[in-house]
Amino acid sequence: MPGVTYFTRPKADWQRRYEALRASFVDRLSAKGVANRFGYTTGYINLLRHLFKTGKLDLSEPHPEGKAARYRVSGEVREKIGAWREKLLSAGDIAQLLFEDEKVEISVRTVERVLAEEGFSKLPRRTRLKIGLTVRGAAVPERSRRVALRSLRGERFESAAAGVFLFAPFLAQLGIAEVVREAALPGSQAIPALSYVLSFLALKLLGNERFAHVGDHSFDPGLGLFAGLNNLPKCTALSTYSYSLDAKHIDRLQAAFVRRAAKLGLYEGTTVNLDFHTVPHHGDESVLEEHWAGARGKVMKGALTLFAQDAQSKLMLYTAADIRRVESDDQVLRFLDFWRKVRRGVSPVLVFDSRFTTYPKLSQLDAAGVKFITLRRRGEKLIQGVESLDFERIHIPHEKRKYPNPQIHDSTIELRGYDGELRQVIVRGTGREKPTFLITNDLETPVDLLVGTYARRWRVENGIAEAVKFFHLNALSSPILTKVHFDVVLTLMADTLYTMLARRLRGFEECNASKLYRHFVEGQGHRRRGQLPRRRDLPAPRTQPDPSQRLLGETAAHAPRTAGRRPVAPLLVIAGRRVEEPPLMWR
Repeated sequence: MPGVTYFTRPKADWQRRYEALRASFVDRLSAKGVANRFGYTTGYINLLRHLFKTGKLDLSEPHPEGKAARYRVSGEVREKIGAWREKLLSAGDIAQLLFEDEKVEISVRTVERVLAEEGFSKLPRRTRLKIGLTVRGAAVPERSRRVALRSLRGERFESAAAGVFLFAPFLAQLGIAEVVREAALPGSQAIPALSYVLSFLALKLLGNERFAHVGDHSFDPGLGLFAGLNNLPKCTALSTYSYSLDAKHIDRLQAAFVRRAAKLGLYEGTTVNLDFHTVPHHGDESVLEEHWAGARGKVMKGALTLFAQDAQSKLMLYTAADIRRVESDDQVLRFLDFWRKVRRGVSPVLVFDSRFTTYPKLSQLDAAGVKFITLRRRGEKLIQGVESLDFERIHIPHEKRKYPNPQIHDSTIELRGYDGELRQVIVRGTGREKPTFLITNDLETPVDLLVGTYARRWRVENGIAEAVKFFHLNALSSPILTKVHFDVVLTLMADTLYTMLARRLRGFEECNASKLYRHFVEGQGHRRRGQLPRRRDLPAPRTQPDPSQRLLGETAAHAPRTAGRRPVAPLLVIAGRRVEEPPLMWR
């Protein structure tokens, strides 16, 4: 039988530590004396004292070693485990279901043992994404698939971006389905080309800073319905689709869209403003060339893009991207070829700055019968000779112009590289220190109209600035890589849709996209079933937007047939007007 030596000469490690600490704290022996008695070092005794005082030492007796008895699993539980495994549930899921449904507490290891005994092999390793969870444990949205409005009969859901449905009538007027078909854009069985384009457009219309932020709308069924889907495609799907489009696809898409917008009379096309814009790129390994960025006042790496704007409507009607420096001088001729295919018989006056092209290219424009207005590059000798010239004062009819009565000198000149004579108009008294030298091949237009036409070239610069601010044209550095030209064309389309919306809102015809978004597009809404409202029941036009009624349109499902009335098709009621023919993606 164990006697005194059981306490003075313990054999188990846990008991030795216990007796050593008891001798140190109760018998108040020194660390050296305790170490000699129990076979420890002085440093180890000091460590034991520290761990005990800080509560980091477990002195409880361990369970006896040896093989533990296995948990006995009944035949009924075994059958349930096997049935759940046939549904490809993991051992952890099965253990949780047994506890929740059968109140049987069983470990995951026991479930794995039973599965092995029943002849089930292990499931292949799955990521958290495959089992419906992200790394942070958040839910994963459903896979995007096609839906039709008629399939949602009786359903009701909320949408935080319901304002995009305001643009549905305009998309129908532009024939967006036919535009995509003419462009021959690729699609898939799950997501057609039209749904891809509408998904990109929806994000543009909402002013999303980057397409990578599509995850913010992954659970919005209303936004997915706008594209004819249950929800918007994921970030990777959008990026992959963008890079599946080549230059021909994008050019055909732009040409088809602009052609239909021209048929609606959105462009006058008699005067076109042209300007370059550098989309900056800050990557260290960028292979892009360096171009002049006027907004930043310096040369930097980026993608050179071109914008052509209708001077009267201020609508963008042509874009180009990924332009190399050696190709920049030819862009004016490429635009002319494009515009003549879209608007045959219309020869516009082209307005651009001095660095847009070269004098030999101006000769080609003159030979093609195209009028242009541009600037002459001025040097010190050119400026010094201005003082000896005679000037006359003219009036430019523009209400908001700060200097409406500048001084001009009109003459004809010849320039190296240009075949023939040019008309030169020197303008001063415009608030600038140095005079401006306008050159044009238009020898007949009155000088006041000529100067006024060039003075409105700033509209294209304002249009580009708005595209950068609201449509985030410069957002290239992003987890989602989108072709620059495709993004620029989408910006053109979104700008056109906002302009069409502004023309339908009294008092807001001249507002920019950001203001229209704040007052009308931004806001929540819901889908519901309803009868087509009678015209006398429609809301009256409002002169000021009401925040509680920002959504001016609601989608309605099929209504039942009533006596003397045809059944109501899927429709939109927008600002008190009804659209008889629903867009193709909702049929």
